Amino acid sequence: MLNIGVIGAGRIGAIHAANVAASPKARLTWVCDPVPGAAARLAEFGARASLDPAEVIAADDVDAIVVCSPTPTHVGLILAGVEIGKAVLCEKPVDLDSDRARECQQAVEAAAGKVMIGFNRRFDPTFAQVHARLRDGEIGKIEQLTIVSRDPSAPPVSYIAQSGGIFRDMTIHDFDMANFFLGPIETVLALGQNVVDPQIAEAGDSDAAVVLLKAASGAVGTIINSRRCAYGYDQRLEAFGSLGMLEGRNQHATSVALSTSTFSQAANRVQDFFLQRYAEAYRLELDAFIEAVAGNGEFSPSLADGVAALALADAALESSKTGLAVAPVGGIAEATG
Repeated sequence: MLNIGVIGAGRIGAIHAANVAASPKARLTWVCDPVPGAAARLAEFGARASLDPAEVIAADDVDAIVVCSPTPTHVGLILAGVEIGKAVLCEKPVDLDSDRARECQQAVEAAAGKVMIGFNRRFDPTFAQVHARLRDGEIGKIEQLTIVSRDPSAPPVSYIAQSGGIFRDMTIHDFDMANFFLGPIETVLALGQNVVDPQIAEAGDSDAAVVLLKAASGAVGTIINSRRCAYGYDQRLEAFGSLGMLEGRNQHATSVALSTSTFSQAANRVQDFFLQRYAEAYRLELDAFIEAVAGNGEFSPSLADGVAALALADAALESSKTGLAVAPVGGIAEATG
């Protein structure tokens, strides 16, 4: 039984705490949040509550920590856990600064730390099956990858202002998926848009974007993002290869479709948001982390994957400002697959 402490009791922390509590292979022993009462609300799962992450990390009844706190705290908490031999599952991004993220990676590797980054979309059953069938050669060699990711509505501008921008906050999931499917990325060309909320433009960020990626293999990826989608949470993926195509389509509450004299195969609305769409992915991500700690798998997505995705986000931001294709720092963004 793996004893886990969750640091950060917000929306993501609540998801992880519930999944740990429900797992037959783990026990939720601590929940931490600096906001009084926040951790106590999740402690109903049988855990103890704390205001101090250092107390949780050092606790004898904590074998691993799940970091769900704000991004600026991630590096410090990862290093604190690794320093005393605790395994770490950390939400994305590693940091908003690539240099700091790379320094964290170097320190973790020097200490042989056990760190996994929370790119949960790799664990989504639909996308995971597309990836597995691609790896099995079902559609031959991949030539083009298209990822569509649109949120139903934009977050508050107060969140946008401290998020690191659309590429580090939203597209970073898609950058990881591109690395996962295409391998190392060597060129990024990005076009930002401001079509949703003028306040987002005033905050210096885009609210929609299209990104082209050129992989070292010669394959090309396209990422399409928007902070607004009238029909729900649009999450799709298409892998096109020399022998065919694999699609990961949107998820609906049911698979019932209506056909009448005025409609043909009309389906009900796609799922509302990530809490519904990726609920199973979060559970499977935690399962993979628990198995990795037990020595039955790799810590993947790795810290290197997090650093690689952040390098692509930086390149996309620069490209969106200059209009030029940009190579990620180091000339290539390489992650594990």
